[in-house]
Amino acid sequence: MPPVASSAASAPLALTMGEPAGIGPDITLAAWRARLARELPAFFVSGDAELLRVRAAELKLDVPVVECAPEDAERLFAQALPVVAAGPRVTAAPRRPDASSAPAARAAIDAAVALVQAGRAAAVVTNPISKAVLYAAGFTFPGHTEYLAYLCGEPAPRPVMMIWSPELAVVPATIHVPLADVPRLFTQALLVETARIVDRDLRLRFGLAAPRLAICGLNPHAGEEGTLGEEDEIVTRPAVETLRRAGIDARGPLPADTLFHPAARATYDAAIGAYHDQVLAPVKALAFDRAVNVTLGLPFVRTSPDHGTAFDIAGTGRADPSSLIEALRLARRLADRDAAARPPVEALALDAPPA
Repeated sequence: MPPVASSAASAPLALTMGEPAGIGPDITLAAWRARLARELPAFFVSGDAELLRVRAAELKLDVPVVECAPEDAERLFAQALPVVAAGPRVTAAPRRPDASSAPAARAAIDAAVALVQAGRAAAVVTNPISKAVLYAAGFTFPGHTEYLAYLCGEPAPRPVMMIWSPELAVVPATIHVPLADVPRLFTQALLVETARIVDRDLRLRFGLAAPRLAICGLNPHAGEEGTLGEEDEIVTRPAVETLRRAGIDARGPLPADTLFHPAARATYDAAIGAYHDQVLAPVKALAFDRAVNVTLGLPFVRTSPDHGTAFDIAGTGRADPSSLIEALRLARRLADRDAAARPPVEALALDAPPA
């Protein structure tokens, strides 16, 4: 994997356009309008400037949109929404994706990653994409996260999805898979590797000197010592013991039903669950409008709002930009620490003891 250039402290964030027929353009415009009130860091949009001009007019928003080079985005950001052109011109209308949607969304991601790898952007923030639209156009990756890892080159890094909020940070060990497949996929190796990546990024990017990880059991009551399922005795507990021998503060298996009340949350920095809904349901209940999707394990910072394309409200003015605003703010904080305080991620072996 080629090393990623160090981002200059003043480099702006690269925000991808996302699915053009979804709410990505709406929340992008709304976020720029909130830049002063929310003290947002400078960002540029990777995508089609004309799409944003048309959407602003449809939403009756006074947002000047200007095409520019990444180096000019910081200077222009106070007066206009900077856009770095990427991909084909978009013809899709709100709620109606068409043949331009998938190539435009993919090109925006490609360009944003290339710019952050070249040090011309500090981090990548991604607007929501439509997997169905991309799949119909021949996209073969499960989603955003896996595609970003692919763009890093060989050997591709192992990406880990964290949903972060001020109230709670969670990581599902298995992600978008059927629940029936979880017991087969939930292995010691997967859990140990996931926890190592979480521990490493919490140290390097979040600045935690000694991260505390809570590991959920797969079964109710964490298996009740095998009486409610053997997975937590043959998978979770041995994985936690391996992590502790490596110097990682991991505890478990812990019953998920008692892990997310305020007193329990005060005892750990991130919770790692066996499957998607086990940990995403609590964080979305606590911080639905403020939660941010953060990809750990990549050689650059990537965040995203924790919601989808919301085709049903695209172009109506009802889309809430709060999660995107938090994603932009978090990306800036992580990128600043990333640039100042750590070596390239690719230089750190996963089987090395944590720093």
